[in-house]
Amino acid sequence: MGAPPDYEPRAETSVAAIAAREGRAPDEVAYDYLAADAGNFLFFPVTGYTRDDHEPIREMLTDPATLLGLGDGGAHVAMIVDASAPTYMLTHWGRDRKRGPGLPLEYVVKRQTSETADFFGFHDRGRLVPGKRADINLIDFARLRLHAPEVVHDLPAGGKRLVAGIPVFERGEHTGAKPGRLVRRGP
Repeated sequence: MGAPPDYEPRAETSVAAIAAREGRAPDEVAYDYLAADAGNFLFFPVTGYTRDDHEPIREMLTDPATLLGLGDGGAHVAMIVDASAPTYMLTHWGRDRKRGPGLPLEYVVKRQTSETADFFGFHDRGRLVPGKRADINLIDFARLRLHAPEVVHDLPAGGKRLVAGIPVFERGEHTGAKPGRLVRRGP
């Protein structure tokens, strides 16, 4: 996947392409890669990557019938990290996409704020206007980045899950970690 993760890899970086270049079986290439480092991951997009790029996904993201959100409910914690979706939208689609057009930053923010709030009937939030509820996140956009997820085995019976970021609560207790800062209006 790389660091930062490359979620739009080219076909020549695939296990199949590497195996063909090296005259090896694809499963051998995959096993060697995974065995080389416990932090190595294979990116296996199940849907939306049929044309070797994210253009079909971009088409879905710009369709007015699409609503951005999370709906996994934790069922696939060993395969995906839903919590990084807002950051991914900002970084990949709003700034970093090189293999095709990205999306304007203000569009990405609108899709994740006011459009979602409107859909769910939260008419008192989602916009920075007088009389509405609002949390403001100031982001150092140039430094914003995703890190590759890591595997932890902390579920019952040693079950695994992918995690990313810094834990602020563990087992219901605050860890003391305070990533980021709260900015308040001065006197």
